[in-house]
Amino acid sequence: MSTSDGDRTKFFPAIEKKHGGPISLWIERLNDLGVAKYPQQIAFLRENHAFSQAHANALVMYVRGSETSKRFRTPKEYFASIDPIAAKTAKDIFVAVTAKYPDLELVIAWNQPMLRLDTHYIIGLSVAKNHITLNPFSGEVLESFADKLRKYSVNKKTFQVPLDWKVDPILLRGLATARLKEIR
Repeated sequence: MSTSDGDRTKFFPAIEKKHGGPISLWIERLNDLGVAKYPQQIAFLRENHAFSQAHANALVMYVRGSETSKRFRTPKEYFASIDPIAAKTAKDIFVAVTAKYPDLELVIAWNQPMLRLDTHYIIGLSVAKNHITLNPFSGEVLESFADKLRKYSVNKKTFQVPLDWKVDPILLRGLATARLKEIR
């Protein structure tokens, strides 16, 4: 069951129904693993008890003290949590796109800021220690901009810019336009 509020305990009834026993039994089994790390705890549930990734993650993260998958409720909270230079660049990226497409909504998804039109993501980003990763949510769109992205580090579906990037509004609006054409 997917949960939009991030509450991990909403998975518990389905876990109990599918795997039997009260949730306290599964918490006890994880605690019996001692100081096992996250990957070992997940593997234990998946390989020994046929848990799905979603159920295993919800239970393991809950046991590890994270009761919700939501770290940020708003883009403002996200921007306040990152380096000020990166926050300025990130905000400028979204302003460059929304100047042309004001109907796009800035939301938090996967704990990252994204521009969305209805249910379709147009462009999103994540901030790392040394760069910002931009995602136009389409390998085809990214591939069509290969020439314009040559000076950046490009992966299959994302590209990276410096934290203090001088925002290229023409590039960003072009990516957004191509993505919007793709979903319409």
